[in-house]
This record gives sequence, structure tokens and C-alpha cells, in this order.
Amino acid sequence: MDKGHLQKLRWEIVATIIGFSVVPLLLLGAVFYHEFSSSYHAKVRESLRTLVDNRRGALDLFLEERVSQLVTLAHTHTLEAISEENYLNKVFNIMQARSRSYMDLGVIDEAGNHLAYVGPYYSLLKGVNYKGEEWFNAVMGQGIHISEIFLGFRKVPHFIIAVLVREGQRFWILRATIDSDILENIVRAAWIGKKGDAFIINRDNVLQTHPRFSGTLLSPPRVPDFSKTVGTLVEELSYGGEKALYGAASLASHKSWVIVVKEDPGEQLSPLLSARLLGLVIGLFGIVLIVTGAWFSSQAMMKELLEMERKKAASEHMAIQSSKMAALGKMAAGIAHEINNPLAVIAEKAGWIKDLLREEDIRTSPNFQEFADAVAKIEYHVLRAKKITHRLLSFGRRMEPVQEQVDVNQVLDETIDFLENEARYRSIDIQTDLAPDVPRITSDSSQLQQVFLNIINNAIDAIGKNGLIQIKTRYMPKYGQIAIEISDNGPGIPKEYLDKIFDPFFTTKEVGKGTGLGLSISYSIVENLGGRMMVASQEGEGTTFTIYLPVK
Repeated sequence: MDKGHLQKLRWEIVATIIGFSVVPLLLLGAVFYHEFSSSYHAKVRESLRTLVDNRRGALDLFLEERVSQLVTLAHTHTLEAISEENYLNKVFNIMQARSRSYMDLGVIDEAGNHLAYVGPYYSLLKGVNYKGEEWFNAVMGQGIHISEIFLGFRKVPHFIIAVLVREGQRFWILRATIDSDILENIVRAAWIGKKGDAFIINRDNVLQTHPRFSGTLLSPPRVPDFSKTVGTLVEELSYGGEKALYGAASLASHKSWVIVVKEDPGEQLSPLLSARLLGLVIGLFGIVLIVTGAWFSSQAMMKELLEMERKKAASEHMAIQSSKMAALGKMAAGIAHEINNPLAVIAEKAGWIKDLLREEDIRTSPNFQEFADAVAKIEYHVLRAKKITHRLLSFGRRMEPVQEQVDVNQVLDETIDFLENEARYRSIDIQTDLAPDVPRITSDSSQLQQVFLNIINNAIDAIGKNGLIQIKTRYMPKYGQIAIEISDNGPGIPKEYLDKIFDPFFTTKEVGKGTGLGLSISYSIVENLGGRMMVASQEGEGTTFTIYLPVK
């Protein structure tokens, strides 16, 4: 390709990547933000609704428990018993031990006279007549009454719970003053954030608890009027130039009370604003990253196009090399076949000579033992040559595994004998630790020997000179396997090569000194024999090949 065409192609690639990446990113970001914003607004409102309902439930529970205790107390005592102040004092102490929410306790007859009293205002309230009080008339008409916050005779803001008891033809009232601090604490739990507020109002829009910012007790609050609220509502309203989110709920236990919770929308929506800002920053960063990535990707693609011819040439070279190796394998098989014929003749003649030595009267010759030793050595080396040609045949053509009983320790010893001279020449010590309990396995001794030969030979090449090779075997009856470890103290294999060493034609040796087929063939042989091969290596410390073979 000419330079101008490559430049044009580069800009087309850049524009395509940016177009198909940035536009969907912007659309996706806008959709996500809209959905997230809507969801977050709904979540804030729902959270406020939950908070209001939670506080209302806590207030209802608190008041209902107090009413229940007083009703139980009133209907389990007679007027004569409970109006005796010592006894009333004992009852009050028991109630205080279980709940510190009561400030005092009093018994009033149907005429409004305070018959008995226990509490801190004894001197002020003893003997007072309540017939003209609003709460007295309410309890006489309703049976049970929870008052609003009022000053009363003690001139201190408080509220009471009164229970009417009918005893025969007479009536009497058990009245308790409730600690309003507990009420305040329940409401204050809804003060969320720096500007959050919460309080109770009555149906006349008068504060029943101390607000945080919205006014003073027993006065109208500085917020919209929620005194007519029924059930639970959540609204975002502006009041006095201030926009706020309000939640209000009427109490079930006290029909004239409404709890109001106020939240600052800015505080509640600050995570959304932060998320929007973060999204914009991430979006801009993403666009810059996409543009940069598109530019570098186009450059990489151009380089890849320019490298295609070289890769094609390299691929053709690899194919030629593979063809050469195939031809080499066939040639090795042919040579091995041709050598086998003279070896058979030599073996036959050596056997014939041995027969002659036994039959002829040569035993008296002083050289008889030398003749016998020479014939034995001829037979030994003929057998050794046959083994070599068998390995060449195994390398030259793919052979199916032979099923035979194999002593792995013996195969390793024979393989070490085959490489012993080479190792000794390079001052490499081959040490063995072959477990005596390793059982015979059903496998192919020739192919196993080829595997061991490849790995030990690679270890010798890796060490070069003056090193150590350790060979160990062990039996693992729990897994039904035997393990063969072949370790060397060579330079090791770099981490980036460990995943490739079993690939065909991959080699770390210098050009011309390795084909990259040995470990690949060995790996295939082990798998065909039903086993597995693993490698562990540390640069500068050496390499260990572990072969696991099944015991059948």
C-alpha cells in the first residue's frame, strides 16, 4: 500500500472508532443520569416517608404502652387501696423501676378533688380541684385521655395521661404526668443533616415539642401548616424564601398530634450532584481515552498491515522448516531400518561364535575368557544399537502406545546410562532417588524412554557445564499415580515462556540448535499414555518437570 492510502485509512479508522464509541457513550450516560436522578429523587422521598413513619410508630408505641400500663394499674386496684398515699408511692416506685417515663402519679375523684399524689409537686398539687380543667372534662367524657402540652397549675410545659375508672356507682381518675424529654428524644432522632428539623404540632398548629430551628414551644412553627394532615404525606415546598422537603404524619394514639420532619433538599441530593460531576469528569476522561486509544489503535493497525508481509514470509519459513523436520524424521526412520539389517547379522554371528566357544575345545586356551568377554560385549552393544534405532523409528513415525508391564525405575536407569557419557564429559552430576515401592505400570517403555531422554537431554543443554540433575520417583496410592520429577539447577525458564514451552517449534535455544519439537512430542506421548506433564521454574534457580502416570 502507498503512504497516502495508509494515511487515509488511518483517519477513517480513527473516525469510525470515535463515532461508534463516543456517541453511544454520551447517549448511555444521558439515559443513565436521567434514570438515576429520577430514582434518587424517589429514593429520597421514600426515605423521608420511611423516617416519618418510623418516628410516628415510635411515638404511638410509647404512648400506647403508657396508656396500657395505666389502664392495667387503674382496673386492678380499688379507690380505697390506691388512694392511700404510702401504697400509691410503692406502686409508683415499681413503675419507675421498670420505666423512667413517669414524673408523678395522682388519684382524683369524680368531683375533681386530688385525693392522693406522688411526685415532685406534692405541696403545689395536693388538694387541688381539677373540675374546671380541660383534660378533666375530656377524660370524664372519653374514658381515656392524652392531653396536649400545657402549663397547668405547675406553670411548666407538660402533658398527662388520664384513665377513668367506674367502680360501682362512683367514678375516679388515675392520672400520670409523662416525662416530655422522652418524647423530645424520639422526635430528635429525625434531625437529619445540618439543617434537618423535626417536631410535633397539634391540630391548632401549635408546637408540642422543641424544634431545632422552626420556632419555640407552644407557638406556631415557621413552616407551612401541616396541622390538618391525615395519614402520611411528603412534599417539597417553599416557605419564607426557603425550599425544603417536608414529611408529616398524624399519630394514631393521639389524634390531635402531627409529627413534622423537615429536610434540606440540597443536603439530601448532594450525592446526586457529586455523582453528576463525577460522571462528567469520567465522561470527559473516557472521551479523551477513546480518542487517544483510537489514534494509537490506528497506528497499531497500520504497523500490523506493514508486518503482514513479514509474518507471511515467516509463516512460509515455518512451513518449510516443518517440512524439513518431517523429511528428517522419514530419513531417520530409513536409516534406522537399514542399520537394523547389519545389526541382525552381527548379532547372529556373535551368537554363532558363542556356540563355537562352547562346542570347540578352546576352553583350555589361555585367551578363552577374552574371547567370551569380547563376544558378550559385541552382543551388549548390538542390543544397545538396536535400542537406538528403535528410538529413531519412534521419532520418525507416530507409534501407538504398546501395552506392556513397565518398571519406570528401570527405564530411568537405562535412559541415564544412555546419557551418562555426555553428562560426565560436561561435569554434570546425575543423582537419583528412585522409590523402591513404585509398582509396575501398564504403559510403553520405548515411548516413556523417549520422554525421559528429551527432558534429561534438555536439562544437560540448559546447564551447559558443572551442574546437577536430580531424578526422583514416588508412588501416590491415594491418587493411583506415580510421579517422576526431573530437576536441574540451570538458568531456569522466564515466566513469559512457561505457557509456551510445550508448543510445537517453540524453543529457547539459539537458532540452529533446537527444533522446538522435543517437549511438544513428549507432552503428546505422556497424554496418550493417560498421564500429564507439568513444569515449574524460577529464573536463576533451575527447572523441574513432573510427570504423573496412572497405575493400572
